[in-house]
Amino acid sequence: MAFEGLSEKLGNAFKRLKNKGKLTESDVKEAMREVRMALLEADVNYKVAKDFTAKVTERAIGADVMESLTPAQMVIKIVNEELTQLMGGEEVRLNFPSKPPCIIMMCGLQGSGKTTHTAKIARMLKKQGHRPLAVACDIYRPAAIDQLKVVAGQVDVPVFEKGTQNPVKTAKESIRYARDYGYDVVILDTAGRLHIDEQLMGELKKIKEAVEPQEILLVVDSMTGQDAVNVAKSFNDLLDITGVVITKLDGDTRGGAALSIKAVTGKAIKYAGTGEKLDDLEIFHPDRMASRILGMGDMLTLIEEAEEKLDRKKAEEMAEKLIKNKIDFNDLLDQFEQIKRMGPLKNVLSKLPGMDKELKDVDIDDRQIDRLEAIILSMTPEERQKPSIINPSRKKRIAKGSGMKVEDVNRLIKQLEMMQKMIKKVTKKNGKKKYKKLPGLGGPPFSGGFQ
Repeated sequence: MAFEGLSEKLGNAFKRLKNKGKLTESDVKEAMREVRMALLEADVNYKVAKDFTAKVTERAIGADVMESLTPAQMVIKIVNEELTQLMGGEEVRLNFPSKPPCIIMMCGLQGSGKTTHTAKIARMLKKQGHRPLAVACDIYRPAAIDQLKVVAGQVDVPVFEKGTQNPVKTAKESIRYARDYGYDVVILDTAGRLHIDEQLMGELKKIKEAVEPQEILLVVDSMTGQDAVNVAKSFNDLLDITGVVITKLDGDTRGGAALSIKAVTGKAIKYAGTGEKLDDLEIFHPDRMASRILGMGDMLTLIEEAEEKLDRKKAEEMAEKLIKNKIDFNDLLDQFEQIKRMGPLKNVLSKLPGMDKELKDVDIDDRQIDRLEAIILSMTPEERQKPSIINPSRKKRIAKGSGMKVEDVNRLIKQLEMMQKMIKKVTKKNGKKKYKKLPGLGGPPFSGGFQ
C-alpha cells in the first residue's frame, strides 16, 4: 500500500514521544529529525520535507504543547494538521461554468494513464448526474482512439472522434457537438509523449487557446516519485494546469509525489487513482489522506464506497433475514458478491483505524472468497437453503465438485452455524426492533477463509 513505509517510520517516531511523560525541546527536535528522514525516504522533495518539519517544530515547542497533559498527542495532532495543509488543506472540486459544457483537458506523459482516467472521471461525473462526452485527441499513439472507445464504452459514455484529423480542429468541433446534443461535460483525451518536448507542448497550447478549458488536469504516475513532481512542474509552467490526477496510489509507491506536488506546483491533487478498475477513483481529500498516513484509518471514504458499491435492497433483505435468523448459504453467496464489489480486502480493511499495523505482515488472499463461493455453488438449491441435510456423502460430492477438501466444506458449514448462534444471541439480548436499527446492517457479516 502507498505510504506503508512512511506510516511505519512516523509511528515509530511518535511511539518514542509517547513513552515520555513530559517533552523537552530536544525530544521534539529529535523526533522531527526522524520525521524528516522518513519523508525523504518516502521520496518527498527535500525542500518540502525541510519546510514541513520546521513548521511542525515551531508549533510543537510552543507552550500549548509543552504544558499539555498529553504532549505527544498534541505533536501528532500538529503533524496531522500540517500534513493536511501540505497536500492542499481541503478537497478541490472541478470548476463548472455557469453555462455548459464544462471542458476538461486531460494531459500527461505517455503511459501515465490519461485515457483510462478520462473514462474513470467520466464515470464518476455520470454517477453525479452529468452527461459527459469523451473526445479522442490523441492521433499519434497506435490504437489510442480504439482504447478510449473501449474504456468509455465500459462506462457507457459516448466518444467523439474524427480519426487522424488535426486534434485542435477535433477539440473545437466536439464543443459545438456537445452544445447541440446536450452534453454538459467534455473531456479531451490529448496526446502524450515519452518525454516533454516542444511539439507536444505546442499542440497542447493550441488546444487550450482554441477551446479555453475550465480544467486542465495533469495525470501523473505516483510510482515515478520525484519525477512525477518534476513533470507536474514542467506542465504547470507551460500550461498553467488547474489540478492533478495522481495514479497507482494502491501500489507499493512511497507516496512522495502526493506529498510534494501541491508544495512545488501550487496546484492541488483533485483525484487519486487507486486501482485498475474503472471505479477505482477517489476525490482526493487531504485530511483523509493525512489520517491514513498516520495510521488513523479513513472511515469516511470507506462509508462512501460502501454506499456506492453495496446493493441497498439486498442489504435490507439481508437485515430481515438476520432478524428472523433465517440466514442460509444463498445469503452468504450474496454477501460474498457484495464484499468483492468493495475491492481488494486488504484495501478495504486498511481504511479501518489502527488496521494498517495489523495488516502489515498479513497476506490476505482475495481468492479465499472465490473458494468459498465454489463450495456453495457445488451445493444443490435444497442444500443451500437447508444446510442441515448435508450429510457425509453430500459433503464428499460438494468437496469434489468445488475442487476443495471435505474439511473445507465442514469449516464453512461450522462457520454458518456459528453465525446463526451469534445472531440468535444478539437478537435475544437486544430485541428485534433494536437490532433492526443497527447501522450498517446488511454489510458483509462474514469473511471466513481457509487456514
